[in-house]
This record gives sequence, structure tokens and C-alpha cells, in this order.
Amino acid sequence: MSRLKELRKYVDAEINKMEDPDKRTSAIAHLYGVSLAATMIAKKRGLDPEIASMAAMLHDLHAYKTGSYDDHAHKGADLAREILGELKLTDGTETDMICSAVYHHDDKLVEDSPMDEVLKDADVIHHCMNDLSKPIKEKEQARFDKLCAEFGM
Repeated sequence: MSRLKELRKYVDAEINKMEDPDKRTSAIAHLYGVSLAATMIAKKRGLDPEIASMAAMLHDLHAYKTGSYDDHAHKGADLAREILGELKLTDGTETDMICSAVYHHDDKLVEDSPMDEVLKDADVIHHCMNDLSKPIKEKEQARFDKLCAEFGM
């Protein structure tokens, strides 16, 4: 089994513990949607698409497990490190890249490392494209406009 499939199996098991079926469906759609977007963005930018996809699968898991978005990016990075350590899917450098991306993903107005930017951009794409009837958040507008230009949309 590939590393990504093994991680997804773990994440699926955690998400399936959520009692509310609507929240569970939303969590699955978001994590898999951001994962696909991260894979595409990383591939286009010459970065590791598997690492990007793994970061995306973990980026909001803390919020889904606890039901709280309070400091979820920073707490999520700690959870990601625990999970990756338990599953032994990544080496130290890969774990650090994934955890950094999770840690920084909520700060859309700051530019961080290239992999951090992939996750931020993938999150924005899903937020903005998943439901076109919703307005784009002010903190995501400039990033979304830049992504549209990058992808010729």
C-alpha cells in the first residue's frame, strides 16, 4: 500500500468517528478536495505531490477530531507529527515539511516556504471552488486571484 493510501486509511477511520453525518461528509469532501488540489499545485510547481497531498489530508484533522477551530493549525501540526511518527510513513525531513505546512496553512496573508504555500493555495481553491454561491473571504481573495492567473482561469 502506498504511503498516501495508508495515511488516508488512518484519516478515514478518524473522520468516521464523527457522529454528525453532515459534518462527516463535509470533512471528507474538504480533506480529499484539498488533497487533490495540493497534488496538482505541487506537481505544477515542481514540488513533491505526495508530500503535499499528505499534508492536505492532515491539515484540518485536529479541528474535525475536537470540533474546535481554536488554534487548529498549530495544534494540527502537533497532531500530524504524532500520526506520522506512529505510522512511520515519512522521514524526518518529510515530517517537518508536512508539519510546517499544516502549522502555517491558516495564515493566508503571509508567504512561507514553497510547500506551505502549496497547502495554503490548495485550501483556498477548495474554499472558493467548492461552493460557488458563497462569496470569497477577504483574506483569501488576493491568493485566489493569483491562483486563477497561475492556472489560466
